[in-house]
Amino acid sequence: MPSLSLPVQTFGLLLLSNVFMTVAWYGHLKSLADRPWYVAALLSWGIALFEYLLQVPANRIGYAGGYSLAQLKIAQEVITLSVFMPFAVVVMNQPLKLDYLWAGLCLVGAVYFIFRG
Repeated sequence: MPSLSLPVQTFGLLLLSNVFMTVAWYGHLKSLADRPWYVAALLSWGIALFEYLLQVPANRIGYAGGYSLAQLKIAQEVITLSVFMPFAVVVMNQPLKLDYLWAGLCLVGAVYFIFRG
């Protein structure tokens, strides 16, 4: 993907991988609640394969491009919460809580400290 900038490649792939991760980790709670756990585990592993096919190149591209390990990890956590919140509210019908805002603000602080200077 040479025509896309480093941040777009890195964080775009991480965003897409998190969509798969969230579905793999939590989607079975709604869609497979009546099935044995091992059915959910096998299906989740299949979905997680696509997560890894996006996440591994994202981290390799970002690391080779100059992002530190800590920067990649904090970015991953921010993206995870950004994907999880709408999934929880829209797909899993969970209430939108003010705690999501506070958690997000804590992550903004983490981003500041990891990405400064």
